[in-house]
Amino acid sequence: MATSYIFAGVCGFSTQIEAEKGDNYIVHLKITSDCKDIQRLSEKITEVNALEEMSFRGGVPSVLEKGQKYCPHASCPVPVGIIKTVEVAAGLALPADVNIEITK
Repeated sequence: MATSYIFAGVCGFSTQIEAEKGDNYIVHLKITSDCKDIQRLSEKITEVNALEEMSFRGGVPSVLEKGQKYCPHASCPVPVGIIKTVEVAAGLALPADVNIEITK
């Protein structure tokens, strides 16, 4: 199982992602968030195929596709964070923190 905590930034919303690998690279997701948009997204992605999410070769990953539909903010880090967590849960990536530091 892999767990991620995402603080999205100036919006102030936090999201927790729990991902657990099942059979054939199916990963079961439990997503809790302060954000109403991410809450709606979480209802649509309760499980995904990790192999289909980790590449653009088969088209747009379903998490990003649904993220575009349910999350109006294009730079929201949560959809990508979901995919990173799925990869780790499926054993396709090592757990490592991701950081975006913005200065002006």
